[in-house]
Amino acid sequence: MYSNGISEEVIGKAIKKFSIPREKIVLMTKCFIYVGEETNLHTTMFPQEVPKSKDYVNQGGLSRKAIFKAVDDALSRLGTTYIDLFQIHRFDPTTPIEETMKALHDLVQAGKIHYIGASSMWATQFARMQFVAEKNGWTKFVSMQNFYNLVYREEEREMNRFCKETGVGLLPWSPLYGGKLARSVKAENTSIRSQGKGPMNPDLSEADENIIRRVEEIAEKKGWSMSHVALAWIRYKGAVPITGFNSVKRIDEACELRGKTLTDEEAKYLEEPYVPKNVIGHD
Repeated sequence: MYSNGISEEVIGKAIKKFSIPREKIVLMTKCFIYVGEETNLHTTMFPQEVPKSKDYVNQGGLSRKAIFKAVDDALSRLGTTYIDLFQIHRFDPTTPIEETMKALHDLVQAGKIHYIGASSMWATQFARMQFVAEKNGWTKFVSMQNFYNLVYREEEREMNRFCKETGVGLLPWSPLYGGKLARSVKAENTSIRSQGKGPMNPDLSEADENIIRRVEEIAEKKGWSMSHVALAWIRYKGAVPITGFNSVKRIDEACELRGKTLTDEEAKYLEEPYVPKNVIGHD
């Protein structure tokens, strides 16, 4: 999606090159955002223009046609016959929920995808989609990939509660808050990513900085990296974090999280400074 399908091609080539048994891996991908025909076209930068282009008619959103095309294209790029978990990136208010859920169900029945998941949206929207599927005997979502971390916990109000009470797994994105939870407050502006500003990368509040300082404090006490403390908190809350990487070192570091847990007292200490925020991440 963000790489116009190239990431899927890379994974597909790796599976083939290293002869990785398909049953040994879990492949997850998404649909909703337009995939650019040119690799250097970042379609999210042109939210108004791309949908109106004759080259991208009905290729975005959650219509039956768009979903079917997204799945077939992903299967081709990955070089596989099925996707383990296929997720919708956002809620589509322009397409009837029945159309979306029936399309996903039909793809499960066809064996092209095994499970379906969703990503950031209002809890009421997610609940409506689940209820439509249940009412019609269609496939329901098994996972929710939402914006959730130590300095943004608004999802605890509705979405996380609904998911936990209905057996839906949580796969939070940005568990390190764009890397802010992985470095000290003093080092905040040392990375290129941290210097960018916007709704998804706001300035740190005093409460945010206090939380980060506590992450650093516990990391020093336990001899862990700060990222392990932040990710262990996600695991403590019953979720499995989705993490991004820019090097093999970061992949190895994330894998080293296995077996690391926080005590109830440590989790409470990390959560204590939190101050409620405006809801973001749904659009």
